[in-house]
Amino acid sequence: MKSLGTPMRLRDLIRQVRAARTMAEERAVVDRESANIRETFRDDDSPWKCRNIAKLLYIHMLGYPAHFGQMECMKLVAQPRYTDKRIGYLGAMLLLDERSEVHLLVTNSLKNDLNASTQFVTGLALCTLGSICSSEMCRDLASEVERLIKSSNTYIKKKAALCAFRIVKKVPELMEMFISCTKSLISEKNHGVLIGGITLVSEMCEKSPDVLNHFRKMVPNLVRILKNLLMSGYSPEHDVTGISDPFLQIKILKLLRILGRYDAKASEEMNDILAQVATNTETSKNVGNAILYETVLTIMEIRSESGLRVLAVNILGRFLLNPDKNIRYVALNTLLKTVFVDYNAVQRHRTTVVDCLKDPDVSIRRRAMELCFALINQANITNMTKEILIFLETADPEFKAECASKMYIAAEKYSPNYGWHLDTMIKVLKLAGNYVPDEVVSCMIQLISSHAELQHYAAVQLYRAVQSDIVNAQPLLQVAFWTIGEFGDIILRLNDDDVVKVEESSIIDVFERILPSNLTNTITKSYALTALAKLDTRFNETNNRIRQMIESNKGHLHLELQQRSVEFSRLLNYGELKFGLLERMPIITHNILNAAAQPIEKDASINEGFTTESKSEINNLLGDLEAPPLLDSSEQEKAEASNLFDLMNLDSNVNGLIPAEFMNGTKVIDLMDGLINNPSTNKISSKPTTSILNDLDSFDLFTMDTTGKASQPSTMAINTNGIEGVLYVDSAFNENSVAALRLLITNNNPLPVEAFNFQAAVTKAFQIELLPPSSSNLPANRQGTIIQMMNIRRISSTHPLKMRIKAFYNIDGRQQLIECLVPKIEGLS
Repeated sequence: MKSLGTPMRLRDLIRQVRAARTMAEERAVVDRESANIRETFRDDDSPWKCRNIAKLLYIHMLGYPAHFGQMECMKLVAQPRYTDKRIGYLGAMLLLDERSEVHLLVTNSLKNDLNASTQFVTGLALCTLGSICSSEMCRDLASEVERLIKSSNTYIKKKAALCAFRIVKKVPELMEMFISCTKSLISEKNHGVLIGGITLVSEMCEKSPDVLNHFRKMVPNLVRILKNLLMSGYSPEHDVTGISDPFLQIKILKLLRILGRYDAKASEEMNDILAQVATNTETSKNVGNAILYETVLTIMEIRSESGLRVLAVNILGRFLLNPDKNIRYVALNTLLKTVFVDYNAVQRHRTTVVDCLKDPDVSIRRRAMELCFALINQANITNMTKEILIFLETADPEFKAECASKMYIAAEKYSPNYGWHLDTMIKVLKLAGNYVPDEVVSCMIQLISSHAELQHYAAVQLYRAVQSDIVNAQPLLQVAFWTIGEFGDIILRLNDDDVVKVEESSIIDVFERILPSNLTNTITKSYALTALAKLDTRFNETNNRIRQMIESNKGHLHLELQQRSVEFSRLLNYGELKFGLLERMPIITHNILNAAAQPIEKDASINEGFTTESKSEINNLLGDLEAPPLLDSSEQEKAEASNLFDLMNLDSNVNGLIPAEFMNGTKVIDLMDGLINNPSTNKISSKPTTSILNDLDSFDLFTMDTTGKASQPSTMAINTNGIEGVLYVDSAFNENSVAALRLLITNNNPLPVEAFNFQAAVTKAFQIELLPPSSSNLPANRQGTIIQMMNIRRISSTHPLKMRIKAFYNIDGRQQLIECLVPKIEGLS
């Protein structure tokens, strides 16, 4: 075969690619060189294979096809020279995956090189195995990796530990063979081996509760290693900006966090060393801040002492004052998770958090806004609201919708009186403008409808609000038009607080100015037309002007407005009939933002204990939180068969409608209102409450111990269709009124369960936080478990704790639904 001469060097190819001015020129360079590489591959005796594979890998990194080099990589791997093997294994790691047929050919080469006499060749094989191992390859070579973990060579030992970590991650059932040899890794003096061993132990503990219990005995050893790192003198080999091996310190802290989750003994053993790390670590460099951050996470996740938790929160408070915006962001993000564990400690830093609302960085402002809402309570709502309104005035559009919703929730829960609630929300509607969600509009209408003492004041205040030019606040116009239309007769009365009486003509002037405007959207015009029709039955002096405005829209291009105008015009000519049809609406049933459940005390659809899958169409279960009217026995029996509840306000098509927030497991659900039955259908609770801790990031901060202990109180929460769920109380209500629960879910069916999505709600006097589940899949025949951790916070002792559970899952390609009520949780009073 004719030789092509010496091929181009890699650096020359890189230079040509960078010199290309257009994508077409770059493609031409790559295509030309790819053709040359293909040609040289045909020559088995070519001395330039390493150079060509290196160029091919560069071409692959640019995004061009390079699959034709897979077999050449295998040939290089089989060569005896180290340089050939190095390029060959690098190519295998980049070009091969489990779907490639060539992937199977590398197993034999790996087995040979794992037994090589040269440590660097063995290291290459371990790196490649960890990078591209398939399940079959893991099973074939796991014993070789176990043997290498026991090697006396620290270079091989650390690489074998990391390779074992990848094998356990890929095939968890193989972890048993690594348990015995892993203990020796934690006793090594070499830091590289220690890091590899701790990484392997952490993964195994995360995968198996039994392994977690086994390695809890190592806590004193880990504490000793961490203490030696803190007390050790200067070591140039491990020193990073004056701190001894921060990488190893962080690995140890992460493992301590796993081992101390809801284990009092392990937590007690590590409390002192965590306090030492928190107080002695230098904070002038980012390295020290990284260690402190991991220390805070560990303190907040284990059963630490209250003083230690306060110390951790104070560290986060110092982070908020750091000039580095990344550190400030991390602090806000962590405080948002921590607020549920130690609310009072976080409250001490409220002023600093509020200052972050003025930060130029948009991410910090968002986290600060979310944390501000989490810190609102009855004592500080007035001051916090002032700060949030100042923030809302200049906030970016993407903040306004969320801020308006959460401001309504906070005001509904903590406002001193309904007048203050109304005034605050009018300001919010003005500042947030057209970004206010429709749900806030409906909740405002419900608030005004259900409180007779508020209606005159609300009508007057909203009338004054719409007198100014507020076309950029359509939601405010909608609330105002609805209120004026419903209570137009009340607004004309002069109360003691009114300075000037409102006249009919001035009200109609507002409609005449806003209704014809091109800046008024069709929804607002629909509200206005309905309000005008109602005002025709309440006013006596301006009826002609009202009817002219209604009739002027008979030819409107929008069909809905045209139809309303025609129908109202005819209706207003029917004398007494119009008064009955346009009379004041009855009190609107309670509608709250972020509602999570209906009343469960007299829920007719759920049997005591557990329940059945829904056999009828799933109704909207959260839209009406008011208690249903009392039924006679026959009607009650019918209701028991059909009135199923929907925890998350879903309609009958559950496929694909589960909100994304609930899929990552971090949604905080506050059921507060509507869970205690009210026998009246015409009254609502005086101060409905809802959760303000929404949309938390999926941050696995408070994942807890997964081990079931025989001594712990347990409750069978789920037992239907082969799915079992046992609820354990890891800790009863502590000094912060927070209890920790653990639900172990197993699958007794012969088919596996996929996409398991758990949701829960509790009664009015409690709040529930669902932490990220351990998995979303359940193997068949009880071969695996989903661990769902949850925290329950007691707000008052007025009502007993009850829990409603709802779960979606797929089995055999079909989506299933489980709903059940847990009337009593053993171990919680």
